[in-house]
Amino acid sequence: MTQVAAPDTAPPLAGLTWFFGYGSLIWRPGFSYAERRPALLSGYHRAFCRYSFRHRGTPEHPGLVIGLREGGSCVGVAYGVAAPDVPAALDYLDEREGAGYLRREQPLRLGLEGAGPEVTAWVYIPNPEHPSYFGEQDFARLVALVAGGHGESGTALDYLRDLIAHLAEMGITEPELAHVLAAAQRHARNERLAL
Repeated sequence: MTQVAAPDTAPPLAGLTWFFGYGSLIWRPGFSYAERRPALLSGYHRAFCRYSFRHRGTPEHPGLVIGLREGGSCVGVAYGVAAPDVPAALDYLDEREGAGYLRREQPLRLGLEGAGPEVTAWVYIPNPEHPSYFGEQDFARLVALVAGGHGESGTALDYLRDLIAHLAEMGITEPELAHVLAAAQRHARNERLAL
């Protein structure tokens, strides 16, 4: 993977196709890119709204991961991909995200405060009509899924720890995520003690 460092407010390199990462794509994009920048997506916020039946859980014991829900805004990472690498990036992300996401073009502002230039980016948004969509608002159920999920990419608990750590590296704190992490760690500890 190549990366060109640039100030948040510098004009983006011409001719790039942009992709927005708000969960594990922040630290593990898995595709080649020419530019990486913090970015602000308006109109959506990070939320636990996606069962993980593969990466952080199984069909029998699903985990729970972050998706986007309408409303608010979300800081993440925008990746600028050069034209020759776009088909491979799309194929990879379509397979990685799997069924249950809608790939949409959305406007992004580059820069942590959204003060930089605007680009259009591909964003994977969970489809609320898909069985993998977690629409419940039950906090105890949410915590149990985060505490107990384990799939081919690791645990849902580690996923949440990694997300919080990488957001912190960008200077971002989301108290709701920290609240879920603390509750999920307590839940996992209590489950181990009960065995």
